[in-house]
Amino acid sequence: MPETARQLGRLVVSENRHSYTSKIETTQTVAVKPDLFRILLLGAPGVGKGTQAKELECLLGIPSISTGNLLRAHVGQRTSLGRVAEGIMGRGELVPDPLLYQIVAERLQERDTAGGFILDGFPRTLNQAVWLEDRLATLGNESPTIALRLRMGYKQLLRRVTGRRNCPVCQSIYNIFVNPPKRDGLCEKDGSALVQRTDDTVSIFENRMRAYSELTAPIVEHYRRLGRFADVDGDRPIEVITAGIAVAIANLRQCSRRL
Repeated sequence: MPETARQLGRLVVSENRHSYTSKIETTQTVAVKPDLFRILLLGAPGVGKGTQAKELECLLGIPSISTGNLLRAHVGQRTSLGRVAEGIMGRGELVPDPLLYQIVAERLQERDTAGGFILDGFPRTLNQAVWLEDRLATLGNESPTIALRLRMGYKQLLRRVTGRRNCPVCQSIYNIFVNPPKRDGLCEKDGSALVQRTDDTVSIFENRMRAYSELTAPIVEHYRRLGRFADVDGDRPIEVITAGIAVAIANLRQCSRRL
């Protein structure tokens, strides 16, 4: 990894690493540090936001927060919010903003976010972005949130999404175009038959791309006007993308200090 990324990682990991096991129903508000990292990862379906969120989690020593994972955790643990969300999702409806806000607000109050966080999958609309900024302002720290968008060509995204196959047992992920299993249709770890998610079809991908473009464009412009936005090429090896993100973070932080 380039030296800029190494230095950025050493700086933050040494200051901000926490050991904390979160409990969904029990949260505690804590004072945030004056030079924290608040990172929003934007990008089209299949661009690799989840992968990069985990890479940044290790590099920076701050938690990656996926709203999808939060919802699934609430549902799995049968919390009061989870029971409401389960009914909504079971009907095939979108989880309404007020419920998402409550779930995200609780997570941002947990101790491990004191040094910052990486949000993956939220905000998805300008209204959600405005809510997030207002919510963070109540935490008593003016450190700016920066937004990074991973970019990739349409055809490559289509191959990534429609070629994706999952192991239902060990959760390993393959791609029949770029990372096929050694035995066609079978997981290399446990031999289980691989499956394709119901939303990894061409027609659903096209619908998701249209929705993504319409909803995300205002968020991009919002953070671009604030001088807190950068595009990162997502069509490269994982470690090179991570290094590119680290450079973008360093540049945006430097710019924000001059505003």
